Parts: sequence; structure tokens; C-alpha cells
Amino acid sequence: MKAFKSILEFQKHFNTDDKCRQFLEYQRWGKNPACPFCGSLHVKRLKNGKRFQCNEKLCRKQFSATVGTVAENTKIPLTKWFLAMYILSNHSKGISSLQLASWLGISQKSAWHLNHRIRLMLTERAPELLENIVEVDETYVGGKVGNQHRRNKNRNNKTMVFGALQRDGKVVTKIIQDTKGDSLVNAVEETIQEGAIMVTDELAGYNKLNKKYKHVSVNHEVGQYVRDLAHTNTIEGYWSQLKRQIIGIHHYVSPKHLQRYCNEVSFRYNFKGVEQDERFACALFNIEGSLKYKDLIK
Repeated sequence: MKAFKSILEFQKHFNTDDKCRQFLEYQRWGKNPACPFCGSLHVKRLKNGKRFQCNEKLCRKQFSATVGTVAENTKIPLTKWFLAMYILSNHSKGISSLQLASWLGISQKSAWHLNHRIRLMLTERAPELLENIVEVDETYVGGKVGNQHRRNKNRNNKTMVFGALQRDGKVVTKIIQDTKGDSLVNAVEETIQEGAIMVTDELAGYNKLNKKYKHVSVNHEVGQYVRDLAHTNTIEGYWSQLKRQIIGIHHYVSPKHLQRYCNEVSFRYNFKGVEQDERFACALFNIEGSLKYKDLIK
């Protein structure tokens, strides 16, 4: 795929559904289309050029490039899908459904569903465990609370998010229940390679992991924020990015959907050194999956 210097160049290149479909076909299957139902490579392209048919006797099903993807049965043109994917994968603070609806000329309801399906595409399916020096922290996202110390606030109207960020590497975030039970320990073990250097604040829950990780900490309670190489400044900077998007763009995010918003921000952070067209291609590579509107609202 050619490098695009601007969103206008992107729109000029993918200006028809046929161009978008052909690129999607190549991105999914290369030069050998595969049946999404049985996996067979014995397929033929039908006369209309948009659909294929599987030649396996036990299958014989017809399909297009969007079957088995988040865009299956969509009524939104692929040109608008591609533009939305390009925006969400590259826009520094994301975009609201109202703004996206205005730009694409679709309803707010359709734009909201489209946004969430693209956020599913921005989710890393099989992330590698973080290693070396990893900063670990937790934060609360949600309703408003007063100016109290973060350990003493009533957090009933907020959702806890766990974050682990490898120095000069990727960030991983997860919704967790609390920091007292196994949820915090499990989040660390599922995210960080055993033996890595884990840098945290003074939260006692991390001490349960001292045998598996080289645990160093800074004590924010007494005003200590940096001790040699020990600090959590990088992950705290990431929290600022996440909260600026939620507060500035979306204003409020329900706990039910929060993980997808976290995944969206993490995607852009993890691909911050990559050209815009490559970010779009990485997002499109994850198009397989499903997120129906009825599942979003139930």
C-alpha cells in the first residue's frame, strides 16, 4: 500500500467500494482467497466480481470479503468504513460518534456502532508478555469525585483500570475489580513475563508478586516519585492520554464499554512510531470478528 501524506490522499485512493473491496480481499487472503466457512482454497470468483463460491462438495457456500468480519452485512459503504478506520487508528484523541456521523453522512446510531466495531479491530488479539523494566499502576475512570487523596476516595461510581507499560515498549490495560483480591495478581501475571523488573507505587497488593518479579517501588505517600530508575511517570503519562480522550471527546464512558476505549488508546500508543498508512493496515488486518448492535445495547 502506498504511503499517504494526508487524509485527502487516502480518500482519493480509496474513492470507490471496488477499490476498498479489492484491498480488503488482498489484506485478508493475499492472492489466494479462502472460504471463511471451511477454510478451503478451492474457490472461484463469481461473474459479478464481488463474491466467491467454495467448490468443496460439503460446503459450496458463497461469500464476499466482508463475511466473517465486523463489516459483515453492513449497509455502510466500504469507502466510509475505510475512512472511519483511518480516522480512529490515527486521530490522536479519537472521535465521537456525533462527529463521525457528521463527517460520514450517517446517523449517530450507525456511527456509534461503527466506532465500537473498529475499536474491536484495534484490540491486540494475542499480546506478547511485557519484559525488562515494566511500570505498573492502576487508575479509576468514570464519575466525578471530590479532591481527596486517591486512596481514600469513594470509588463506587468509578471503574478500576490496571495498566502495565514496558519502558520503550508497549502498554497493556485491563479492567479489574479491585486491588485487594486475586484480580490485581492475575492481571500482572497475565501481562508481564516472570522475572521482569516490576516498578510500582506503594500499593501493598503488589508485594504478593515479589517472588515472581524483581519488584521495586516508589512511595507517593511521602512525596517520593523517582528513585534511581524506579518511577511510574511513563504509565501515569499514559493515563493522562486516556482520560483526556474520555473527558474531552466522549465525556462519559460506561463500564460495559470501557475496555474497548482503553484498547483504542493503547493501539495508538503502541503504534505511535508507525506511519499512518501502516496503522490503518494493522487495524484492517484485525477485521475478522463480530460485534452486533444488539450485543452492544443489551
